[in-house]
Amino acid sequence: MKSILCAIAVLLTGCRPAEKPSANRFLALGDSYTIGESVSADERWPVQLAMQLRGKGVDIGDPRIIATTGWTTDELSAGVDAAKPAGPYRLVTLLIGVNNQYRGRGVDEFRTQFRDLLARAVALAEGKPARVIVVSIPDYGVTPFAASSDRAKIGRAIDEFNAVCKEEATKGGAAFVDITPGSRKAADDRSLVADDGLHPSGKMYGQWVEQILPVAQKALLQ
Repeated sequence: MKSILCAIAVLLTGCRPAEKPSANRFLALGDSYTIGESVSADERWPVQLAMQLRGKGVDIGDPRIIATTGWTTDELSAGVDAAKPAGPYRLVTLLIGVNNQYRGRGVDEFRTQFRDLLARAVALAEGKPARVIVVSIPDYGVTPFAASSDRAKIGRAIDEFNAVCKEEATKGGAAFVDITPGSRKAADDRSLVADDGLHPSGKMYGQWVEQILPVAQKALLQ
């Protein structure tokens, strides 16, 4: 009887009951690369990743994104404090560090702060590091933005920061996805760069998702 009354209510009012939220919650932590500076919301890589997962039959909600253009590791930590995300999350991603490098901040400081952020990510993933994915920092040195800069120097610095990300992720039991080599294809393919001449385009984010997707599928089984 209850189901019949509900159906009548839908016909009369056009209202539908709220959909049940997914049990698999997704949190994406980062900076401009995670919030998708200069691309539409549906081109952000966490959004594309969720869509791809659903296309594979995975029941996962839209990503909760805590990220702001320009954030460094300590600023992301403060952003998490302010946002107060309530775990547990089934999947947590972390991509941070380019602004530490850009501002000339040291690798040792970055390591300490990155390690703390990784620990917070694991805690939000119900204490399961296998549910956390660290994504490497792309090389902005190949973009038009850096045309007057020492591109090789930027690339070497990005590699140094990424070595820390990989080492800390591995030690902590989290996954690491290296999208940096692919990001360097933007040197010869302008379609991989957004209109601002600096950030990745939706097309490049789609290429990242191709790499992240199988790792995310595995993480969601943990």
